[in-house]
Amino acid sequence: MTVLVVLIPLALGLGLVGLLAFLWSLRSGQYDDMEGAALRVLSDDDIEPSEP
Repeated sequence: MTVLVVLIPLALGLGLVGLLAFLWSLRSGQYDDMEGAALRVLSDDDIEPSEP
């Protein structure tokens, strides 16, 4: 029973840290351009064209 005295506040604290990290990522713009990163992977800007 005394273990619950430690585990419940620990679980609530970890949940609060996760919520704060999520809110920070929203405010810093991590989710603004969801399709841009997917399309940047497909671009071949770093490959130089080979001469025939």
